[in-house]
Amino acid sequence: MENNFENNYDNYQGGSTHLRVASEADRTVFYKKTYGHVAGGVLLFVLFEYLLLQSSVVVDFMLSMTVGYKWLLLLGGFMLVTTYAESTAMKTADKSKQYLAYAIYVLAQAVIFVPMIYVAAFYMETGSEMLQQAALVTLALFTGLTAVVMLTGKDFSFLKAGLTIGFFIALGLIIAGTIFGFDLGLWFSGAMCLLAAGSILYQTSQIVNKYTTEDYIPAALGLFASLMLLFWYILRIFMSRD
Repeated sequence: MENNFENNYDNYQGGSTHLRVASEADRTVFYKKTYGHVAGGVLLFVLFEYLLLQSSVVVDFMLSMTVGYKWLLLLGGFMLVTTYAESTAMKTADKSKQYLAYAIYVLAQAVIFVPMIYVAAFYMETGSEMLQQAALVTLALFTGLTAVVMLTGKDFSFLKAGLTIGFFIALGLIIAGTIFGFDLGLWFSGAMCLLAAGSILYQTSQIVNKYTTEDYIPAALGLFASLMLLFWYILRIFMSRD
């Protein structure tokens, strides 16, 4: 599962006042809107996930797509949909189109999570407890990493090249593991958590140093993407222990 949101940032043509020259009041409003939209994305994800899990047709189909080359097709479809959604949010200043792109992205995340959440919830002894613990750990790490950037004001833009290379390597390992049938193991999930943490630092840094006061939806989408990537691999780690 790859997060390619940062690759679209340079194409964004947003306007309005840059945060670095905006008033303290305007920055505060922007931060509230951004993190409010991240929270809204999480709630929408939970709603989508609940509705998808109610459909046996959806669950059976998604479970069937986790085997062999079908998983690569699913990942390819996920990447196409999310790339379109992220690119749309970054390239337009039309709020209705940005909201639509955000909703599409959240739905795509909910769909890709169906097999793992279904297995965790219904096939593991501590399923519901495990999901809650993974969610709390993810939220705690996300909050901590975000606070590091906000409190220090450090620019983590230098992470972009490393993150891009890391995600391409991860994608190559996922493809190789699927084709040749080997398990990437716990170490891979740990490495992906580090990449996700780096992505959160990068995305938060973009908020502080690159965005304008009207860019709260693209900013929220980028943070949500990194948050869900972190949750994906933290949940994998929890499931490996059960």
